[in-house]
Amino acid sequence: MTDGESAATDGAAEDIEYGIDDRPPLGESTVLGIQHYLTMVGANIAVPLILADAMGMTEYPEITAQFIGTFFVVSGIATLAQTTFGNRYPIVQGAPFSMLAPALAIVAVVTAGDVGAGGDWQAALVQLQGAIIVAATVQVAMGYFGLVGKLRRFLSPVVIAPTIALIGLALFDAPQITTTDQSWLLLGLTLGLILLFSQYLDVKHKAFRLYPVILAIGIAWAVAAVLSTTGTIGDGHPGHVPLGEVTEASLLMPIYPFQWGAPEVTTAFVIGMFAGVLASIVESIGDYYAVANLTGSAAPGERRINHGIGMEGLMNVFSGIMGTSGSTSYSENVGAIGLTGVASRYVVQIGAVVMLVFGFVGYFGQLIATIPDPIVGGLFIAMFAQIVAVGVANLRYVDLDSSRNVFVVGFALFIGLAVPAYMGNFENTLEFRDAVALEATLAPLLEAGVVADTAIHGWLEGALIAVVDTVFIIGSTGMAVGGLAALILDNTIPGTRAERGLAEWNRIAEDDGEFTPFWERWDDDETDAASNRRD
Repeated sequence: MTDGESAATDGAAEDIEYGIDDRPPLGESTVLGIQHYLTMVGANIAVPLILADAMGMTEYPEITAQFIGTFFVVSGIATLAQTTFGNRYPIVQGAPFSMLAPALAIVAVVTAGDVGAGGDWQAALVQLQGAIIVAATVQVAMGYFGLVGKLRRFLSPVVIAPTIALIGLALFDAPQITTTDQSWLLLGLTLGLILLFSQYLDVKHKAFRLYPVILAIGIAWAVAAVLSTTGTIGDGHPGHVPLGEVTEASLLMPIYPFQWGAPEVTTAFVIGMFAGVLASIVESIGDYYAVANLTGSAAPGERRINHGIGMEGLMNVFSGIMGTSGSTSYSENVGAIGLTGVASRYVVQIGAVVMLVFGFVGYFGQLIATIPDPIVGGLFIAMFAQIVAVGVANLRYVDLDSSRNVFVVGFALFIGLAVPAYMGNFENTLEFRDAVALEATLAPLLEAGVVADTAIHGWLEGALIAVVDTVFIIGSTGMAVGGLAALILDNTIPGTRAERGLAEWNRIAEDDGEFTPFWERWDDDETDAASNRRD
């Protein structure tokens, strides 16, 4: 057992077809790698489209296509970096929803003309880039200086179970699923095919076990395309496939660093973005534990967590340089591991290379964009249901006859759904600021002369805005709310180590010595090579 991927002594995943270190044949790996990316393509396109719409960029189709392509290029490079030099888990990296709230707040302020040299999409993007780069630099320090990994000693299965479950539950009301004009025919077809291939026919043929997602998406998309070309479903139908837009796309798109301009840094934006980074860190730690659980590997050690978060920070800096809204581990990919049994790092790396190349091809990005939301919705239901179950499975290590454990888990799940539902009443942080009446809070202090100095007033207002924005961003992220609630309760309510599952958890946990950073592996390889030359 090498590099920390040692199997848990009593919980090895029997359903895994390819383990983390396995290397399937190149052709098979390419198809499997594309399948891994197809599971997250909806989200990786949704984030740039939401931002482009908020910035007014959608009026320029060529620029929007380049913007989307940049997200795929960043995703490919970030995935290669994480799987090779970071935590080395087979997790795809992509555009984070946890950082979308502060990004939209920045866009709203800049496009209103309140900050920067203008109110257009380019002015918004350079401010967004600056905020991400600076906030991510702090994330790099938190990871590589070991601050994040030290949290591991406070993480028991009582904390991890609701955190992972909330990763899946957070998207139960995704618009691709619950929109009022849903095409239940296409959604049901996609979901039914995934279930048919992965659960019923998986024993009939290896292809059904390995490729349930790509088969289901391909068949459902073909049905939607035929119905669209024959006029059965029109342009306004949610299942419509606009094939004409594919031929209108450019063959190659120029994607390069600082393509939108030099980043600009505004302190308030950096603070707001850092709140999104913190939410992203919580989600990523949950993903690490979920992958370890699914693959039958030992729970991630402190060093692996540190290197994973540190690398995510570096890739967030890189994403800012390239002009996107960040990068983080993708829960969709984790769900795909559970559905397909393919956990090979090599497969994910091959998929990353394919996406990196395709990111420069306009036809590809536009073709992927034609996948209708109902198909993505069916995919979401299958994958995120899997993640919920993986989270709940962690409770097998704890004493479920303990009233304190039942309370902590139930409270974390409930508040992890309730608080984000409340925050959903506000479109962005600006609306939330109005709801908590920041100006009304400061007014009595001004009238009483407590804050008479203009500079002090400005500092106090900025500090309050930062606090309110942080509350909104963290509160909008279910796994952050539930995970933090469980973390606090589990470490303050009295309970024995055996009761909390820590005794069993530590027995199967990864030792820090099992994870080898890339520079140590490099030195070992060089030493071995020198030894072979001498021999």
